[in-house]
Amino acid sequence: MRATEGETMTGSRETPRRIAKAYIRRMQQWPRMFGRVKILVVGDLIVDEFVWGRVNRISPEAPVPVVQVTDQSLRLGGAANVVNNLQALGARVLVSGLVGEDEPGRWLIHELENKGIPTGGILRDSGRSTTLKTRIIAHSQQVVRIDREQPAPVTPSQQDEICEYLRREAPTVDGIIVSDYGKGVVGEAVMGTAREMVQSHGRIVAVDPKVSRFSLYRGVTVVTPNHKEAALAAGVEISSEETLMAVGKKLLAELGCKILLITRGEEGMSLFLDAGDHLHIPTVAREVYDVTGAGDTVVSAFTLGLCVGAPPAEAALIANLAAGIVVGEVGTATVSNQRLQRVLRGVDGIP
Repeated sequence: MRATEGETMTGSRETPRRIAKAYIRRMQQWPRMFGRVKILVVGDLIVDEFVWGRVNRISPEAPVPVVQVTDQSLRLGGAANVVNNLQALGARVLVSGLVGEDEPGRWLIHELENKGIPTGGILRDSGRSTTLKTRIIAHSQQVVRIDREQPAPVTPSQQDEICEYLRREAPTVDGIIVSDYGKGVVGEAVMGTAREMVQSHGRIVAVDPKVSRFSLYRGVTVVTPNHKEAALAAGVEISSEETLMAVGKKLLAELGCKILLITRGEEGMSLFLDAGDHLHIPTVAREVYDVTGAGDTVVSAFTLGLCVGAPPAEAALIANLAAGIVVGEVGTATVSNQRLQRVLRGVDGIP
């Protein structure tokens, strides 16, 4: 009798472990399939400049640190960082947006072409400057950010060109990501065309949103705001699980989308589905050095998961793992498909 009880107790303890292992094994299949996916990214193309240095003293002219520069680097930002994340995760990528006929714009085009990414969908405007965000970093901390930009709607003819590119290429891709940084590319015309792709071609359309423009995103598949954007868009302060649930339900109803994924920083993510289901996912990051571009990683990994057939909960868990890796890096970062697979196998950890 005692042996039977012992076996039952042992079995009850081991069953959750077996279930967890089987679940993790099932999740491991999804990143291996990312190479089959082709995504079209449309949105605001940005160049991120990083000025690295160290601080040894305070300026005698004002109570500000004096940064002694040790290095400088340029990285793909905004919608271009979404492109970079998708490629790092193994996907094939197309991109559409707008840059100026200036040095940052030429660098961005050249960098994408060096990565083998087609740039035929990118318009060049001699009357517009490419958005350049300069971050001064000292001792792994951001000291100040300097933005050089001309945020303004694109012209009607430019909108027509971008929309024509979307219509031409949409049948060749598995999903579309709209990366809206509020710099002018994403407007009624682009979003109307994106909705056409949902209705006419059944494509997954995911939006990384700008809070002041939520009314544009009705009828897409997925919207991925952070918790501040979600709260402002819903007009409800998120101060408890009850208010979080209220925000999720309200935004789902107002947007008419199938999935809402709210990123919540150190508290992880919350997934809401139009069927009424929801899931809260705790963060896996042990160290958070820099959240720059983390939202780009989330929308990239989540959309890829959905495109290969992962259930939304598993796609969200993969996105959460990917985000946990990039926030452990300083500056705009990506996670490779190989690294993500190692983390899922337990070979490599989250920093």
